Amino acid sequence: MKYGGALFVVSVAALVLVSGCVSHTSPVDVENKTVKQLAIDNCTMLCQDLIESGADLTNGPCLSDNYAWNVSDWVCDIAHNPRMPIDNDPSNQCQAYRTGSAHHFVELTPNCEFIRAR
Repeated sequence: MKYGGALFVVSVAALVLVSGCVSHTSPVDVENKTVKQLAIDNCTMLCQDLIESGADLTNGPCLSDNYAWNVSDWVCDIAHNPRMPIDNDPSNQCQAYRTGSAHHFVELTPNCEFIRAR
């Protein structure tokens, strides 16, 4: 039993050491996507789901303000491509972005085509 106890201690120490050495330099989801790519993918899926359900996105709504959104620090917005002055009007931008509770955005066209993310 002397060796069994030592083996247990070594195993626990190895587990602690390995778990503490994992680097988290950039946030990723379980599929190893960056948060930016996850935001783009989720925004695109949300947009497509809304269009399939008959929603009209031509007035450029902020999807993350009005629908279920789960990407922290990001918003999902519909804009014109090329951008128009109306897209730069803060009243037409996502509330979370305007107030500073989100610092990044994904912009898609009303047809769910990617414009930009930053």
